[in-house]
Order: sequence, then structure tokens, then C-alpha cells
Amino acid sequence: MSFINADFMLQTETARRLYHEHAENMPIIDYHCHLVPQQIAENIQFRDITQLWLVDGHYGDHYKWRAMRANGVSEDYLTGGKHTAWETFEKWAETVPYTMRNPLYHWTHLELSRVFGIDKLLSPATAREIFEECNAKLATPEFRGQALIKRFNVQVVCTTDDPADDLRYHKMIAEHPFGVKVIPAWRPDSAMAIERPEFFRNYLKRLGEAADMEIDSYAHLQDALQKRHDYFAANGCKLSDHGLENFYSADYTDAEIELIFKKALLGMVLSPEEVDKFRSAFLHDQAVMDAEAGWAQQFHIGAIRNNNTKMFAKVGADTGYDAIHDLDIATAGHRFFDRLTREDKLTKTILYCLNPKDNAVMMTMAYTFNDGTVPGKMQFGSGWWFLDQEVGMRRQMDSLSNLGLISRFVGMLTDSRSFISYPRHEYFRRILCDVFGKDVEQGKLPASEMAFIGQMIEDICYNNAKNYFNF
Repeated sequence: MSFINADFMLQTETARRLYHEHAENMPIIDYHCHLVPQQIAENIQFRDITQLWLVDGHYGDHYKWRAMRANGVSEDYLTGGKHTAWETFEKWAETVPYTMRNPLYHWTHLELSRVFGIDKLLSPATAREIFEECNAKLATPEFRGQALIKRFNVQVVCTTDDPADDLRYHKMIAEHPFGVKVIPAWRPDSAMAIERPEFFRNYLKRLGEAADMEIDSYAHLQDALQKRHDYFAANGCKLSDHGLENFYSADYTDAEIELIFKKALLGMVLSPEEVDKFRSAFLHDQAVMDAEAGWAQQFHIGAIRNNNTKMFAKVGADTGYDAIHDLDIATAGHRFFDRLTREDKLTKTILYCLNPKDNAVMMTMAYTFNDGTVPGKMQFGSGWWFLDQEVGMRRQMDSLSNLGLISRFVGMLTDSRSFISYPRHEYFRRILCDVFGKDVEQGKLPASEMAFIGQMIEDICYNNAKNYFNF
């Protein structure tokens, strides 16, 4: 029997029944990912498996890079650009056996099996054969970018897009549909980066050009963002996303925010208190904008970024040198959502934490602000980034079950730049079915309610997201 077999990770007969009868064939709504719209629009044909899997310009797989570095692989094979595609792939093949018990071991072999039909284990002994077989298939139309997405029964993809983006590639996709709806998602983090004055001023110029207006005040910044928000909505956008260290909810006045903004434009150094006040105003105003548009909003909380300053200077951001932060998220988070609730400006919201110690904190925070208007209006999102592995997923499901309603959960997302990361949905679904299957067989859930449990599995895999986002 192959390693990745029909019952992979399904440890009970009930789990196998739930997966094969209810989860396996449900469509996918990928409501948060980092696929590059240009690559989708142009229906990219990858040169080889190394470009697809390991190194694609700046968009390499940071999970794999971290593992390869830990295994003693030189940076030259990753971001150095000094080695051939085969040489880099060979180093990954040498690393894979050492990733046992890391999710990369499962994901690697799931992707080989589900995408390429290869059920061999990747190792130095099989590397050349697998490299050549993958490359031969990638040279065919059936393995271009759009076909890879369709292969997994994906219905909707939400990319991650800056407010200044002209969305030209989303328009190209809409004009030449390929059977999967591709929608932009609003990610305004750069417009909040006031602590980096030079970057902030340059970004304001870019945003002003996109909005066709000069941005010389905080009020004008919000006007420009509103124009772009409306433009995104006109192009199908229905949700936003924020990647933050923490929530921000300091007290401030409009006059203070305008003064802080002016100081940033002049290149003056801002105090931590001023930065916190600005972030608090900005985040609140963005949440109000989303609520008035009827969008959902997502908050990814808890990353500490670019920690290896030597490598940040050498290879830049988003290259695998980020980590889990350790902050008090409860105080600011509750203040933030309480203000929106008092103003009747709290829209549908999904919260994600990167530190597993915050699971119960974030779960109870979300459920404190549900108001009975929408099932799962405020909810705790799936295991994210460092937590989208088996233990992280199970702990997230346990927190969601113990302190809320897992039945209303909108399920898994890819949060990935890879066209072949959709087997992560299968991975999630297998774990989900294993959790429920064990509970039934241990008498924790009634076997007489299998029809309802099966429906719940289908809802978590697909129906809840379809209804929640109303795509």
C-alpha cells in the first residue's frame, strides 16, 4: 500500500466513512490565498518543478526554505540564484527524509500524489526520476496554472491585493473566464505603515495616483482609501484582510491623528504612543468602511517579522525569517471590537492567531461579540501559518468546539502562493473527519446522528463559507 493511500490519516471506520461519503468531493472556496493574479491571468506554464515548488523569483516556498536551511543547505540554493533547477531540487530531495513529523513531509507527498500521480517517496534515490516526470507533465497544457487550480474543484479564489493595485489582471480573468471565480481581497497594511516614514510617503504617492488625488492629510488618506474600496467592490471584492502584530485600540482625537500624519509627511520620528494612536484610528476607520460596504473582515494576529536583520538586508522580506510573537492580544482586541459594537459598525469577522497560547483568548474574544444576526458572524479562523499542521489544526478545532460552535466554522484556506497547495484542504478535511470519527466511536457523539454529523462535515468543508461570504 502506498504511503498516501485512500485512508491516509483516517484512524477509525467512522472517520473513513465521514471523509469518503461527505468531505472528499466537496468543492473548495479558497477565501484567503497569496496566488499572484498575473500568473493566473496569464495561465502560467512553469519551467520545471523547482520553479513551481521551491524558487519562483521572490515567491518561493518559505516553509521549505526554513527546513532546507535547518538541514544545512546553503542559501545559494534558495535565494542565491547560483544553482540550476536540478541542483536546488536535489537539495530538497535530500532534505525531505529529514522532515518526518514536520507537515512538509505529508504535504510534499500529498502534492506528488494528487497533482502528478506519483506515489513514490521523495529521496535522493528517487529525486532524478521524480524531477524528470514532474517536468514532463508541467510542459503540457493540463499542468498550466489555471488547469492546476481547476484540478481540485476550486470554485472561488480570493487573492490578497493592495488598495493601490489597478486590478488589471483580475479584469483579464473576468474577461476570459476559466471556470473559477477569482476575486480581489483588500489588504491595506501598507497604508498603515506610518512607523516607516520614507516607505509611508512613497506609498502615499502611489495610492494618490491610483485614487487620482493628492494625499496631504489623514482625511484625504481616508478619502483615497474609500475611492479604492469602492473600486475594489465594483470588481467583486467582498472581504478584507489585515496582517498585524496585535490589535490597536488606543484613545485619540481627530486633531491628534492629523498632527501625527503631518509629522510623518515631514519625516519626523514618531513616538511609540503616536504610532499606536495612528494605527488605532486607521484600523477602526477601515473596519467601519468594511461594515458599511457589507464586507467580511479578517485579522491575522501575532507575527513578528524580519527578525534576522542580516538576511533581511540580503534577501528582503517574506523569505522565511518571521516567527511567532508573544503579546497580550486580549486587552486591545476587546477594546477594538467593543467600540465597533457600540457604534453598530461590526461586520462579519474572522480572527486568526499565530501563537497557540492565544487560541482560547481569541476564541472567546470572537464569541463575546456575536449578536445573533448571522450564524458565525464573529469566529475563530483555521490554523494559520505555523499552526496549519496537524497539531495546530486539532488544537484550533478543540478550542472552537469547546468554547463555541465548530458547526458554523468556515473551514480551511490555503494562505499560500503555490498553485498546488490545494491538497492542504484534503489534509484539513481528513483531520476534521478523524476528530469527529473518534468522538463517535468513543461514544462522545451519538452514532444515531451520523446523518447530521455528515451534513456538518459538508458544511465546514464548503457550505458555511459559501453562505458566509455570499460569493
